[in-house]
Amino acid sequence: MAKGNKTKGTAPPGSSLAQNKRATFEFEILERLEAGVVLKGSEVKSMRDGKISLAESWAQFEGEELFLLGAHVAEFPQAHRRNHEPLRPRKLLLHRRQLDRLHEAVQQAGMTLVVLQIYLKDGRIKAELGLARGKKIHDKRASIKSREQQREVRRALREHG
Repeated sequence: MAKGNKTKGTAPPGSSLAQNKRATFEFEILERLEAGVVLKGSEVKSMRDGKISLAESWAQFEGEELFLLGAHVAEFPQAHRRNHEPLRPRKLLLHRRQLDRLHEAVQQAGMTLVVLQIYLKDGRIKAELGLARGKKIHDKRASIKSREQQREVRRALREHG
């Protein structure tokens, strides 16, 4: 048997479990933060199997605490009745200073907190949050145009050299 990851389908340490690719298109990311996530055992197993979707997820303050909302974590089949709700709110763990600064930024500047990715770090599941401002339609068009120009340049360099 090969060395390394012995269980089929689980993610190796340090790897991304899920990404929110739409977030960078819909929002201008001003700052990135790493947060811990409070999870149940069946959620951890399901996430390690890659059964998580961040498509409609965001972070929101409820009182003084920050919660991950809208992230869908599929039920783990072997958990039976000790399973979790797929769309339940999950508490995010940050330092008090970070929470206070983010709470102030969200209230004053009209920004939002989006979840960019969920990944493994030292055996723990972490969430990468982005303090973001929504893009206007012309901003989205500009980002598409610049992406296509970069693609053209790479293609020309590849064909030329």
